Amino acid sequence: MLIRELREDDWLAVAAVYEDGIRSGLATFETEGPGWEQWDATHLPAPRLVAVVEGAVVGWAALTPYSSRWVYRGVAEDSVYVAERARGLGVGRALLEELVIRAEADGIWTIQAGIFPENTASLALHERCGFRRVGVRERIGELDGVWRDVVLLERRA
Repeated sequence: MLIRELREDDWLAVAAVYEDGIRSGLATFETEGPGWEQWDATHLPAPRLVAVVEGAVVGWAALTPYSSRWVYRGVAEDSVYVAERARGLGVGRALLEELVIRAEADGIWTIQAGIFPENTASLALHERCGFRRVGVRERIGELDGVWRDVVLLERRA
């Protein structure tokens, strides 16, 4: 497995992995993936990573800023997505570990994650990578007519 910077020409493969997560109903409140321009505008320029196995993108990880306020310049929220066919193979852990290393090198001091309680694999992944549970945001958003909780986790540098 190769972990490298995500490039614009990876977008079709990255979007397909994102769609896997959307279809699972466990990864996001989103019901359809964005186009490249929207995704690019909402994520920090770095780090943005892909996992490549046998020449194919099988996962990605990136950060979005927590806030535009200067005081929160070192706080970001992670996204880690793994293709359905590559789950359970260590792809998520390799991506998240590298994301943390690069984020800290770039001055990020807190990475947070919001994860559905039913997504036990993602909760376990984040905890293995040094994240701690901060609390539960109850009924924070609606997906397919159901109000969902989100577990808030964070990792401090």
